[in-house]
Amino acid sequence: MPSTATNSDTKTPILVVDDDPDLLRLLSLRLSAAGHAVTAVASAEEALARLELARPRLVLSDVRLPGMDGLKLYDAIQARYPGLPVILLTAHGTIPDAVDATMRGVFSYLTKPFDGQELMAAVDRALAVSAAATPRTSEAGEAWRAEIVSRSAVMDEVLAEARLVAAGDASVLIRGESGSGKELLANAIHRASPRAKGPFVAVNCSAIPEALLESELFGHVKGAFTGAVANHRGLFQSADGGTLFLDEIGDMPPTLQVKLLRVLQERQVRPVGAQQSVPVDVRILSATHRDLDAAMAAGEFREDLYYRLNVVTLTLPTLAERREDIPLLAQHFLQRLAAKYQKRLNGFAPDALSALSTAAWPGNVRQLHNVVEQVCALATAPLIPLSLVQRALRVPTVEVLPFAEAKRRFEHDYLVGLLKLTDGQVADAARLAERNRTEFYRLLQKHGLTPGLFRGESPDGDEGGAPVADERQDK
Repeated sequence: MPSTATNSDTKTPILVVDDDPDLLRLLSLRLSAAGHAVTAVASAEEALARLELARPRLVLSDVRLPGMDGLKLYDAIQARYPGLPVILLTAHGTIPDAVDATMRGVFSYLTKPFDGQELMAAVDRALAVSAAATPRTSEAGEAWRAEIVSRSAVMDEVLAEARLVAAGDASVLIRGESGSGKELLANAIHRASPRAKGPFVAVNCSAIPEALLESELFGHVKGAFTGAVANHRGLFQSADGGTLFLDEIGDMPPTLQVKLLRVLQERQVRPVGAQQSVPVDVRILSATHRDLDAAMAAGEFREDLYYRLNVVTLTLPTLAERREDIPLLAQHFLQRLAAKYQKRLNGFAPDALSALSTAAWPGNVRQLHNVVEQVCALATAPLIPLSLVQRALRVPTVEVLPFAEAKRRFEHDYLVGLLKLTDGQVADAARLAERNRTEFYRLLQKHGLTPGLFRGESPDGDEGGAPVADERQDK
């Protein structure tokens, strides 16, 4: 059965899966009448494809489906979109099936024929659970993630999880490649949290020398070491009541890992040289591009600290995994940078935008920003051309010309090179080319080259025009 969808920005999106066309139509009508936007599909495979395009607030599925069944669909949904509630329906319900489904985390399990009120009550409960994880469309609801420009389903899923964990105080470890936007996500979590009015303090653990990192994190008292001329509040104290973001936590030296663990356990910091500890109320968000599991196995990262930091893990996709966001990000960066460089830039030429969308992007969003800034700095027209993008991407350009045009360009450049070498002396240039002067002059006229220009003369100061052939001189 072909899928159907009811689109509305104000209605709650629900995905319904059933291979029975009559029941699928009945469920769609009932849910639509209750004010929901329904997308109806006839198989689990099509449901997963729909989920790649847009994330609903609830999935309502039959258990018995052709191909992948409802329980396997649930497992696939949880693997890709953890936390998305699923209600299963079946005409073959048994107590063991229901127990198995609920033990696996299925939100609700209803048997057919189902009671309409019971179904709608289960739907309402499921939507209430998922409400906190659903990005809002209002300006106020979007403010927490305003700096994150995206329309990709994979990024929406990360943001939905981030919105959920922001409501609590659990430590979050953000994984992702360098340049993928880990600090932006950490800041968004802070803005969506109850600590939003408190400070957000970020520190890159790999950017501060080991000898200074302890003092930066925990502070020091006057006289604690040479150069400590006054008391210094560390970053933990500066973030009191707010959020501390420890970027590149995987690069923290082992000695400081022990001290950080103690701070997380005791919720107190002892400044370097101090006799007493100071209580701090800080939520910890951390990030790394390293494989911490491998680092633990190699003895480079403490296992107990890892589990303190990694209560919840969020993994950012690479830019190559969210290519649909590249045009949005490129235009977003261009608008901002145009103001910085005081230029009127409208956008990218279609072939330039295509080159951006298909590039490899090993440096992720940070690299894209750098490329857009380069083209913005060099742009001389409102529309960014392909050539500027290729230059910024360091893509070698190979121009394939027709043979006649390639020959013409070669001859022109060859003649110019000879005239430069001989300071415009035609006799010398012709001798180097092993051609007589008459033939050489014909070539110069063919390409519009005036020898006098290469001697710093006006065109009228030439050697008197094309000479009569002098075979004795030229042989």
